[in-house]
Amino acid sequence: MASLLGIVFPVTFPGQGQLHSRRRSVVKSSSSSDERQTLFNRIAPVYDNLNDLLSLGQHRIWKNMAVSWSGARTGDKVLDLCCGSGDLAFLLSEKVGPSGKVMGLDFSSEQLAVAASRQKLRVRSCYKCIEWIEGDATDLPFDDCEFDAITMGYGLRNVVDRDRAMREVYRVLKPGSRVSILDFNKSNQSVTTFMQDWMIDNVVVPVATLYDLAKEYEYLKYSING
Repeated sequence: MASLLGIVFPVTFPGQGQLHSRRRSVVKSSSSSDERQTLFNRIAPVYDNLNDLLSLGQHRIWKNMAVSWSGARTGDKVLDLCCGSGDLAFLLSEKVGPSGKVMGLDFSSEQLAVAASRQKLRVRSCYKCIEWIEGDATDLPFDDCEFDAITMGYGLRNVVDRDRAMREVYRVLKPGSRVSILDFNKSNQSVTTFMQDWMIDNVVVPVATLYDLAKEYEYLKYSING
């Protein structure tokens, strides 16, 4: 449907002494962020089914790759940012094990409710190490240098202030840690751009229409090209 962008950011801070620990409360969202929050709350009940259908299941392969790129290991404390219904968080918990900790943060309470319900259905002990938090990617409620790895799946393009979000990611990472970001990107090839727009208009939106979500999935084109 679109070009897949997988990015690993190896991060080395100058030193923890130059950073100042602080707790943050969630800031009030802008109107644009509020609209996106409403959108993701609305699509939450069918989000997983549509992902499987529209990607023919390939999104699961890409998510496994993103978790592997993160370098998460047994016992690590990790963050899945813009966690949605929890796919990456569940995969991370398998990496860090029962002795580790996974924080799944998202601005959509409905997506988090789906994630929590999925967690209750899983019996392996590693899944108990996940905690779900409703929060703002541009104002993370965590201390400096708190996480051994961070992942973000299909979330960066939906953040209103991406630069600020990335500064927050760097702030909460430990020195030498990795960020693994999985997302769609805007192609610089006209043929590819034409094909991805055609797929959204003629496949994605018509399928979403069956779930009464046409307008919500029309947004996908603008989030990729934005």
